[in-house]
Amino acid sequence: MDMIQEKLESVEWTSVSAQLHANGYALVPALLDAEICDQISNQYDQPSLYRKKISMERYRFGLGEYKYFSYPLPLLIRQVRTFVYERLVFVANQWMQLLNIGQAYPDTLDQLHEACVKKGQDKPTVLILKYGPGGYNTMHQDIYGDLFFPFQLVIFLDEPGIDYTGGEFVLTQQVPRAQSKAIVLQPRKGDVLIFTTNFRPVKSSRGYYRANMKHGVSVLHSGQRRTLGIIFHDATS
Repeated sequence: MDMIQEKLESVEWTSVSAQLHANGYALVPALLDAEICDQISNQYDQPSLYRKKISMERYRFGLGEYKYFSYPLPLLIRQVRTFVYERLVFVANQWMQLLNIGQAYPDTLDQLHEACVKKGQDKPTVLILKYGPGGYNTMHQDIYGDLFFPFQLVIFLDEPGIDYTGGEFVLTQQVPRAQSKAIVLQPRKGDVLIFTTNFRPVKSSRGYYRANMKHGVSVLHSGQRRTLGIIFHDATS
């Protein structure tokens, strides 16, 4: 796991922060190698790792399924979740100040989870998602409770164009007095996409306004698409 730590430390986090400010999302290429991606994917059928399985079709979330991990999380996930939180918390607090929101996030992930527990949010939200042909995920936000961190990330575990076709990652951004803007991305295996959980500040002639954003997955045409979603705040259920 020292290799993961080294890769995390080698990321240009100043550039990531700039991308988040400019777009509401940032791409970190090739954080995980193919072997580690496959190891994560191959753990999908180990029930001891998970607390809950969700069929998207049952809840009209789309077509596919996902599983929430149980605590304690696997070491790699703990490393990524802890390290990345500490690199994003400064940006998160900047956003709160720009939008005049009375929320200050603590310096460490442990402190965030202590605050979540006080809100009745004590269930892990890290999840692994799986789609087959025809699978998709409707546009949504991962809030889970009163206290949420404004960033989350997804690690792509399969290679587009080889393991699957279609299945693009889609973001929409609300535009004042207009239809929403769509952003379509197709990260590669091992890439990490960091993006806003709920909204981002956008500068206007009168200061900053809050632009709501959602995310989802377009329809898969063929193959299998798996991703690891890392959400920093915990859930009530």
